[in-house]
Amino acid sequence: MTTEELFVEVQKALEEIRPFLNSDGGDITLISIEEGKHVKVRLEGACTSCSVNQMTLRAGVETTIKKFAPQIETVVNIL
Repeated sequence: MTTEELFVEVQKALEEIRPFLNSDGGDITLISIEEGKHVKVRLEGACTSCSVNQMTLRAGVETTIKKFAPQIETVVNIL
């Protein structure tokens, strides 16, 4: 998968998870993809102060991204 294709696939994953985050007053932005396997995102809105944002990141965001781009190894939230 090219860098451009990977970017598109990660964006598709974020579009799939975004409605769930929006329903709780949150959102997510893709910051970068490094070395083709490390994704940096920024949880926004209500997600920044939510006590379960790390669970959301792992169970929701990371799982969804890996469904679209299995080569992704890590997903981290950049504050």
